[in-house]
Amino acid sequence: MAGLRPARAVARPPILPEPLPRPRQLAELGTVLCMHRPQQGSELAGWTRAVRAAAATGMDSDGLYESLSFFDRQDQCCWRLFLLPDSDFLAWDTLASRLPAHGGMAAGQGGVAERLWRRLAGRLAGNGWRLCALRLHVLTQAGDAAILAASPAPVSPLGAATARRIARQEGVEGEVRVDDCCCARAAAASMRFSPASGNEVPLVRL
Repeated sequence: MAGLRPARAVARPPILPEPLPRPRQLAELGTVLCMHRPQQGSELAGWTRAVRAAAATGMDSDGLYESLSFFDRQDQCCWRLFLLPDSDFLAWDTLASRLPAHGGMAAGQGGVAERLWRRLAGRLAGNGWRLCALRLHVLTQAGDAAILAASPAPVSPLGAATARRIARQEGVEGEVRVDDCCCARAAAASMRFSPASGNEVPLVRL
């Protein structure tokens, strides 16, 4: 019909990366390996300082491992989360796809000598990183404000092996607890377990 203009395609704005995940997005990840600085406070102290986050991928002789790096206002890495076999892979991929990629050197990457030196320097300076396995969850306050919380979480024997591998690659110490089952006891042959008695969950030092 005369007078009608052809329809024009509407350009949608691009989906921009999110600067920082929301607490509920982190809670969906399940059990993760957390790298934090104990001298700053609790395991979530780095989260409270973070203003942006990025997804990163590292590599060692066993292949790839994935992490989320969090940065403070000075653009220093203040918190990191690592994917474990115990994590929710779908939730992790969904969140990582919404974050920019981090192309810089991670806190513990580099040669063997460099990682050992960083570990020793961190001990002497009292500002080293530590690793632990956490289950993140959300607490709600008045007004439906979501607050991130965390609790220690045991991992599977495969999760413990992955945590040990990450600790070695990053030059960081820590510990995780492994589900107390026959599989976990079988894995003790290649790991340093603290003595366990009764129904205690075996502790793997990284």
